[in-house]
Amino acid sequence: MTAPYDLRLLPWAGPGGKPCYLSTDDRGGYLSRLADSIEVAQLDFAAELLEQVRDTLDDLEAEPDEIHSLVRELAGALRDVLRVAISRGCLLAVSGPQDL
Repeated sequence: MTAPYDLRLLPWAGPGGKPCYLSTDDRGGYLSRLADSIEVAQLDFAAELLEQVRDTLDDLEAEPDEIHSLVRELAGALRDVLRVAISRGCLLAVSGPQDL
């Protein structure tokens, strides 16, 4: 049985929003590479969204619906980035930064 700290938190949620984990020693395996590419996409989207937030905050005529939609997207992006940070933090704790 794999110890909980040996599991990788994946960048997507399972049924009911529950976390998904991957148990493998192969960081180059298909699911590991898929998770890596999804994490990159999530971080890129968060960076793009941050630019949009800056533009919207500078727009004094921004509509409340537009701001509400942006806040909803920001919350989702923050959730995803936090999941990536937790996953990467757990990997660092297990393997050390030189191994990544």
